[in-house]
Amino acid sequence: MISTRMPHARSPASSLALLARLRLSWRIAAAKPWLISWLQVMPLTLVLVAMFVLPAFIFLVVSFFDYDRTGIYPAFLLESYREVFTSASTYRVYASTFKFAAIVWAITLFLGFNIAYFLIFHVRSRSLRGVLFILCALPFFTSAIIRTIAWIPFLGRNGAFNQTVMGLGLTSRPLDFLLFSDFAVIVAYVHLYTLLMIGPIANSLSKIDKSLIEAARDAGASRWQTMANVIIPLSKTGIVLGSVLVITQVMGDFFVVRQMSGGQSASIVSALSIEIQAMQYPPAAANAVVLVIIVALMVGCMMRIVDVRKELLK
Repeated sequence: MISTRMPHARSPASSLALLARLRLSWRIAAAKPWLISWLQVMPLTLVLVAMFVLPAFIFLVVSFFDYDRTGIYPAFLLESYREVFTSASTYRVYASTFKFAAIVWAITLFLGFNIAYFLIFHVRSRSLRGVLFILCALPFFTSAIIRTIAWIPFLGRNGAFNQTVMGLGLTSRPLDFLLFSDFAVIVAYVHLYTLLMIGPIANSLSKIDKSLIEAARDAGASRWQTMANVIIPLSKTGIVLGSVLVITQVMGDFFVVRQMSGGQSASIVSALSIEIQAMQYPPAAANAVVLVIIVALMVGCMMRIVDVRKELLK
């Protein structure tokens, strides 16, 4: 049996709502390109404001507060910043952090560039290259804490390295500097963050036109001249990005320093942790503000070397 019912007529209210939606869609479509761009980035902007800008503003405000053993009190005092800039211990902590950042950056840059160069220019097979990249990334499949602690039995007085060295007759007693020292901290940092340097540099090296290298060699350039005048300048984007990743990680870490130095070395973040445990929130907030400013200036200076956004769009 065929139904003879007529479709319901659209109500005036629903017709007006549909017309309003169509008008809104037309206005959005006809809007200026900059408005469309702002609408696209608005969700990410809200997340960054909620997760970064707002917390940063809170600890900036707290850094001016007064405090005692019972709590913190709203005020506008510069005492916390005066302690930061006049304390000799604070300068030693910052110097220690900068020392670790500089040494780890230099070592990871040397290792990361050479490994990336080998993978891109000497490994011809893409499948083999992918396998080698996966092998480089295997340590990241486990926790950084586990990877750090794993060095302790290896570098200890009775660890595998000391046993091997003594078994070969190279030394008659265990090497004490291997563990709970600056050496152990640097070894752990290099192990953790070298891959952060390999990835960006390998990406930049893979974009280099091989004909440029051949042209330099045909012009009589040596291997080192080709490296200095062609390869390194064209890979500066990856070098800068890898440097940013490594330096920010070292500047913001305290677990490696605490575990691998045995408490003999310190970092800015470890000092912040001690102040927070002692409920000294305004000094901790002031140190955090100074640290954020220093890291932002360092990243800004590195970004001045190359326009990363322009290079990534190539």
